[in-house]
Amino acid sequence: MTEDYILPPEDVSNEAISKRLTTKAIQEIRAGRLTKKNLVWLELTGCSGNIISMMNGTNPDLNYLVTSMVNLRYSNSLMVAEGEKAMQAMQEVLEEDFILAVEGAVAMRDNGMYNVIGSMNGKSITALEAAQKLGAKASHVIAVGACATHGGPSAAKPNLAQCVGLPNVVHRKIIMLPGCPCHPDWFLGTLAHLLLYGEPALDNRNRPLMFYSTLLHDRCPRLEYFHKGIFAKTLGEPTCLFKLGCRGPVTRIDCPTRKWNGYVNWPIGASTCIGCSQFGFPDAMAPFVTYDNTRE
Repeated sequence: MTEDYILPPEDVSNEAISKRLTTKAIQEIRAGRLTKKNLVWLELTGCSGNIISMMNGTNPDLNYLVTSMVNLRYSNSLMVAEGEKAMQAMQEVLEEDFILAVEGAVAMRDNGMYNVIGSMNGKSITALEAAQKLGAKASHVIAVGACATHGGPSAAKPNLAQCVGLPNVVHRKIIMLPGCPCHPDWFLGTLAHLLLYGEPALDNRNRPLMFYSTLLHDRCPRLEYFHKGIFAKTLGEPTCLFKLGCRGPVTRIDCPTRKWNGYVNWPIGASTCIGCSQFGFPDAMAPFVTYDNTRE
């Protein structure tokens, strides 16, 4: 890590929370004052969009996460081992201290057989079984992304695999990071807080207040247009998107100031907000676009 990675003291903005936390965690680990913990990243039913989002993380990137912050003990996508060796690694971590991060919903149909993540000694291991076993043993559990927190797109109608969110099958306190996908900063900041100080302050839905406390609408750069009643009639117009179906007024997240993909743009910058970080997404947020300009 280079010296210019360290944030200047004056950078105390809310959007810098994740960087400050991850920087301090890595410094404490390197100084020997903090011990790296084991991390299990379990992918269940979904598109793997959250681990892909993590690969787009910057300052720190995924490489720093797995080499400097934690010992990555299991990941469906990232580990070298496969087959029974991978399942053996997952079994071994059950006897150790670890943090569990879960992305994807849990397929319940046919006792979980709609999502089999591997086999051991000729026996299939379902995502349901893995989630329950690992969830019961982990020191902390983080639900990463909409599918893990409440079912998300995997549980959208008609939901043939009978998918549910992680809290439906792991009955303990779970830190919830809804989003489709979860921003790398939301996960890294939460993880660093766990390493340094323990559980962060949460709202009544177990979302970290440092990321999910404020309505997107209240920090939208187009808010002035909303107050003046100047609404876009088609996508691409630079005014307020409320009458086209923007879900900013009901979505609590820091996208307007944090932004995505190296902090260069965000959904409303691309003329849309579909409320992907709000519970109930996607069904409760549909239709994503409406041309009913009489909407009040």
